[in-house]
Amino acid sequence: MRQIRDYYFKKAKQEGYAARSAYKLIEAQKKFRFIKKGSKILELGASPGAWTKFCSLEIGKNGIIVAVDIKPMKFDNYNVNFILKDANELSYDELLSEYGRFNCLLSDMAPNTTGRKDVDHYRSIGLAQIAMDMAGHLLTPSGAVFLKVFQGPDLNDFRKNAIAIFKKVRVFKPKSSRPESVEIFFYMEGLRC
Repeated sequence: MRQIRDYYFKKAKQEGYAARSAYKLIEAQKKFRFIKKGSKILELGASPGAWTKFCSLEIGKNGIIVAVDIKPMKFDNYNVNFILKDANELSYDELLSEYGRFNCLLSDMAPNTTGRKDVDHYRSIGLAQIAMDMAGHLLTPSGAVFLKVFQGPDLNDFRKNAIAIFKKVRVFKPKSSRPESVEIFFYMEGLRC
C-alpha cells in the first residue's frame, strides 16, 4: 500500500501536479473521455489545483474552468477563473449570466473528516448532493459530472437519485486511489430533463 502512495506522490511531484489526486481524474478521462477541447468546466473543491492543471491542459485556449474552493488556490492560467467561496453560496443565476451552461462539473469536495466513518460518509453524501443539484441547474443537456463520495449506507440511495437525473451513471474506483480509502467516484452523463 505504501508503494502505491509513494509512486503517485512521486509521479505528481515529477509531473508538476499539486497533489496525487490528479491521477484519479486522468484515469477517469482515459476511461470516459468527457473533458474535451473548448469545454466549460465548473470545478468544486478545486484547491490545491491538481485537477485544475490537468483540465487546463485538456481544454486548451478556447475552454474555461471556473474553480471553486473555500481554501485559497494559486493558479495563474489564462483559462482558469478561481472563486474563493463555499459551493453552497454560489449563485446559479450569476454563473449562468457570466459563463452560460457548463459542459462538465467536477467535484473533489470532501468533508473535514472526524474519524467516524458514518459521520464522514453522511457529510460526503451531502457535498455530492450539492454538486448533483448544481449540475441539474448549470449543465448542458449532454453534460457530464465526475464527483467523489465516501462509501457507506446511503450510497445506494445516492446512486438511485443519480440514475433518476442522468442517463448514464457509472461507479468508478481509480487505481490511483489508495486501496484502503473509502472514496469512490461517480461518473454521470446526459441529463434526463
